[in-house]
Amino acid sequence: MNATASLRMVKLIHTIVWFVFASCIFAIPACALLGQYLLATLLSLIVLVEVLVLMVNHWHCPLTPIAARYTHDRRANFDIYLPEWLARHNKVIFGIAYVAGVLFTLARWVEWL
Repeated sequence: MNATASLRMVKLIHTIVWFVFASCIFAIPACALLGQYLLATLLSLIVLVEVLVLMVNHWHCPLTPIAARYTHDRRANFDIYLPEWLARHNKVIFGIAYVAGVLFTLARWVEWL
């Protein structure tokens, strides 16, 4: 496989993984609204594992250095199929959404008890 094809493959995998975690983040408060607290907790824990992986990797996805092998491009979205502005602000946007969703879930859960 040549460098271009390899980079495309890494970007595709990275984008799919990102989509799964982004979906989990937005599903957390939706589950809480529906009273599905166990599912909301499970999704929160799944995302927490991803946060820990990012922390261990100095806040970079483990796929980023793999993508870097195949290009000299270092724009914010060189390793993922996202608009550059979203790739640049991804951690802030989804970090806030995650914390807000977890806090919302906790508030609903306490209210339910």
